[in-house]
Amino acid sequence: MPLAARAQQRERVRRIAIIFASTADDLQFQAWLGAFQQSLALSGWTIGRNVQIETRWATANAGEIRRHAVELAALAPDVILAHGASVVGAALQASRSIPIVFPIAGDPVAAGYVESLARPGGNATGFMTTEYSVGGKWLELLTQIAPGVTRVAALRDATQGSGTSQFAAIQTAAPSLRVEVSPVSMRDASDIERAVATFARTPGGGMIVTAGPASTRHRNLIVALAARHRLPAIYYERFFAASGGLISYGPDFVDQYRRAAGYVDRILKGEKPADLPVQAPTKYELAINLKTAKALGITVPPSLLARADELIE
Repeated sequence: MPLAARAQQRERVRRIAIIFASTADDLQFQAWLGAFQQSLALSGWTIGRNVQIETRWATANAGEIRRHAVELAALAPDVILAHGASVVGAALQASRSIPIVFPIAGDPVAAGYVESLARPGGNATGFMTTEYSVGGKWLELLTQIAPGVTRVAALRDATQGSGTSQFAAIQTAAPSLRVEVSPVSMRDASDIERAVATFARTPGGGMIVTAGPASTRHRNLIVALAARHRLPAIYYERFFAASGGLISYGPDFVDQYRRAAGYVDRILKGEKPADLPVQAPTKYELAINLKTAKALGITVPPSLLARADELIE
């Protein structure tokens, strides 16, 4: 038998476990998964030859997320890819020894996932979703595209430390932009609907939708409410603008999934999560939905048009 063939037979098949707090028909999560798998393949990992991937779609139900985390940990995978705070926390509860990589997480230090960004120290590492100073940038961009906005509802997930920190950054920027900012805690759909409807009764309103599992889960509702109440709104990720939101500014999550594949590759080749620093986003993108701007009667300033990475028509 040729040496190459014998070496291929001896190659151990590695197992990657993936947990998503979503459903399998979510096209956005499918796109992120595709980016991860594509990057993994570029590093030499081929599904069915030297790697096996176990994917679980746990929905947003906390009990289901915990159940799937325990189930996957029992399979003793070589690494777990965990998306977002609710999944990372459940994965760490299920195992403190299996390496965990998060492509998206708010504040991993405050949440207790890692000891520090430079030296994670435990079995988890990965990529942050945002630096909190971006909250001020959201407010600045919103007032540039909609100068008539004098009141802003900041939709946040108050159960997440990142939601509180992002709101604090927005509050800090508000006085210099002469904008009044009010927090809106995202719980269930009916709470969001009531809060937005109440806020929209007074003119001059706009919205900032901060990053977090609640905003991802309710993204279609939030975009629809902004349109219904004619509220100019800025979002933290491109998929909101692609779904009809006015403007988005934030990290490229597809890029973060590709970078997460690089960390998974390094772990499969012997490196430890404790030694791989948590990284901040390196690629931000600005997207503007021109159709939504027209529907709201907004003329987008030429300066913003020139800066945009994507204009959606």
